[in-house]
Amino acid sequence: MNKKKIELQVLNISNSQAQAGAYALMLGEVDGERQLPVIIGASEAQAMVIELKGIVPPRPLTHNLFASVLEILGVKLMRVLIYKVDNGVFYSYLYMKEDETILRIDARTSDAVALALRMNAPIFIYEDILEAERIKTEESSDSENKETGRENLLKKDTLDLLKEALQKAVEEENYERAALLRDQINQQKNNP
Repeated sequence: MNKKKIELQVLNISNSQAQAGAYALMLGEVDGERQLPVIIGASEAQAMVIELKGIVPPRPLTHNLFASVLEILGVKLMRVLIYKVDNGVFYSYLYMKEDETILRIDARTSDAVALALRMNAPIFIYEDILEAERIKTEESSDSENKETGRENLLKKDTLDLLKEALQKAVEEENYERAALLRDQINQQKNNP
């Protein structure tokens, strides 16, 4: 069975309206209008936003570490495939290549997307899943307005995630991390 695959890109990450403490990762069809919301945890959302904004953490985060290990071992992440959805939970495979061997590894979709962002790998989904799970959006004739709106939402959500991370660092008495996060928040606020 050779099902049609559609390439996706990360459009936005925002607070989930459906689940308290969770975030909605919005994936969009490349060269298309369909969008797919995926509920993810706070740490995965933070990791993705940090990567999308080009923020370099002082120490490697988990996904950065994993990507570095793969690179050192000579393993290339070829693509991510969202292959199944069951009761609102998305399932993904990482397709990796080492020499002539192709490996398929099961992964949480949030981890797969975070890794794909770091390793510049494409994200795919079977078309029937995208069609069944997508949200309906109004078509916009002005792609420039779309991109500006995406950037503004991403900036606001980045700031929210950084503030949450700062609060958590203070609660855990990790003042070194708190100071770094405070500086990142101030940098975000000062760059319109």
